[in-house]
Amino acid sequence: MRGNDRSLARRAELIAIGRKLFADTSYDALSMDDIARHAHVAKGLIYYYFKSKRGYYLAIVEDSVADLVTRAAGGLELPPVERVHRTIDRYLRYAENNQAAYRTIVSGGVGFDAQVHAIRDGVREAIVATIAEGAYGRRDIDPLARMGLLGWVCSVEGATLDWIDRPELSREAMCELLVKTLGGTLRAIEELAPAYAAPLPARRDT
Repeated sequence: MRGNDRSLARRAELIAIGRKLFADTSYDALSMDDIARHAHVAKGLIYYYFKSKRGYYLAIVEDSVADLVTRAAGGLELPPVERVHRTIDRYLRYAENNQAAYRTIVSGGVGFDAQVHAIRDGVREAIVATIAEGAYGRRDIDPLARMGLLGWVCSVEGATLDWIDRPELSREAMCELLVKTLGGTLRAIEELAPAYAAPLPARRDT
């Protein structure tokens, strides 16, 4: 393995360790000494890769975000309705299996951290774009359609946070519920902006 590859692998290993640490312990409760001890590395190595504890934390958040967006996207070969369904299912699977990371992403991190909030906003826009591509076949949509989908995504965040805290519904039932509420959003967008026709199954009365 070349030097650069080894460096990237070590950095990724430290991020993976950090994701586990911050899943069980709050940001303020972990010192750099604690992190180094758990990672079995010299503290200086963490500073070398991430400059500071906050830099390390932000790298962990960004890695979690990339993981969430990657899992939610994909399935471009599928018909629109199936693609949207897959996106929602993968989103819920991520939240269910990475609860601490999900809470950090959607709550904006420790206190009010403008940089983490910006990362969260980027996630929202990525999910909106993924849903738009699934529903309309394109990511570039007008402000009304974007706002409709963004409102739905924000409601999904709140519902998903409650669901992972109180998993009274199965993931399958939760997914179907979110698909149905998205159908309502798509119908409302179509009513106000007829150029944005909802996928046919989403408009079917149930």
